[in-house]
Amino acid sequence: MIRLATALTLLTTLVSGVAWAGPPAGRGAAGHGTNILVVGVDSRAGLSKAEKERLHVGGKGCNCTDVMMLVHLSQAGDRASVVSIPRDSYVEYADGSGVRGKINGAYARGGGALTVKTVEKVTGLHVDHYLETGFKGFEQAVNGLGGATLCTDKALRDENSGLDLSPGVHHADGRVALRYVRARHIERPGDLGRVRRQQRTVSDLLTRLTVEGALADPAAAAGTARTLLKSVRTDKGTDLADLVRIGTALGRLRAERTEFATVPIKDFDHRVTGVGSTLVWHEGRSRALWEALAADRRITGDRRIQPVPETPAPTNPAGIKARVDDASVAAALRAGGFVVTDISAAAPKVRPAGPPLIRYAPGRESDAATLAAALPGARRQVVPGHDAHLDVAVGSRPVSVKKVTYDRNVAEGAPTTADRLGCLVRPARRQ
Repeated sequence: MIRLATALTLLTTLVSGVAWAGPPAGRGAAGHGTNILVVGVDSRAGLSKAEKERLHVGGKGCNCTDVMMLVHLSQAGDRASVVSIPRDSYVEYADGSGVRGKINGAYARGGGALTVKTVEKVTGLHVDHYLETGFKGFEQAVNGLGGATLCTDKALRDENSGLDLSPGVHHADGRVALRYVRARHIERPGDLGRVRRQQRTVSDLLTRLTVEGALADPAAAAGTARTLLKSVRTDKGTDLADLVRIGTALGRLRAERTEFATVPIKDFDHRVTGVGSTLVWHEGRSRALWEALAADRRITGDRRIQPVPETPAPTNPAGIKARVDDASVAAALRAGGFVVTDISAAAPKVRPAGPPLIRYAPGRESDAATLAAALPGARRQVVPGHDAHLDVAVGSRPVSVKKVTYDRNVAEGAPTTADRLGCLVRPARRQ
């Protein structure tokens, strides 16, 4: 039977021993709704050599938080907002030292207690509950659930995590799912792509639990919570009733009532001596995010959190090389940030009828979409064996080139709902 323990463990998108604790006494007054800080710790403690090899988690752990999510359950119980806080976020620790560093370092400095206080300091929110996980429990939870749905439109390979996933939708066991949510060295390096994959995995798992009615029965949830309490430690701030309430609240929600977002970032590579590359939050957008949660409001559709550009682009034009057979269109695209080679000298004297045609290699769909956004009405054609350039053949129809806006926050972490985030419903391959 699917259990509340599984749901809560999967919500962390991480990994092994679970520990709940209420907030230390003497902190700020609670706001509207309930805030749960969920973290996954990068530690190999307690894992045998065989387990490390099976989970592909060799090497030395940092004794820091590897994943951090703040889950807000609305006061009315009709909405959940899950906000990922990237591990490299540059913040000031809440230990009175004035020291600044990556937010994942708070755990090494003062464990879960300092992690909670630091999150409260930088968000202005009161944390009501704290959940901590490790590697092994995630694998066990996914296996107990009967596997997880993973999806990708391109091959994903990461030597560090051991991930090797072909394009499509896959039914994976806990071992493969763990590699999927841990991978950091695929696509664009760093955490935001990984965070989105974690959110997608959580979204699909929670949707599945809801569809199966696994959390809809308080009696069943209570039995599961009692089982959970036999193997975890809690303080007096978190009891059986809390676990039942959280589980049943999640089980009642439809996919469109569960929101996912990542803290908006201003600087994706802020270098700090002795700390390394860090992420600096976008002050205005992140403040609007925390204010919305404090006021128990939706975060999707809030333009203070995520302004909507006139012509959004899924990828950065500066990384797209294109060959264009019209001089004026080539110049306009170059002015818009694309890397353009003008091949108008080789253009046909008689243009083919219709709008521009973009030809590109398989796997370049996102870049083609960006280029098509700059050329409204353009057609797209995948060409096996095509080189790294995207080719634009301008047709007989007049072309109006638009300047596109690439915002990495939009592309990788914009607020969205579970029904828009999850995998497509189609047959899954076994992994």
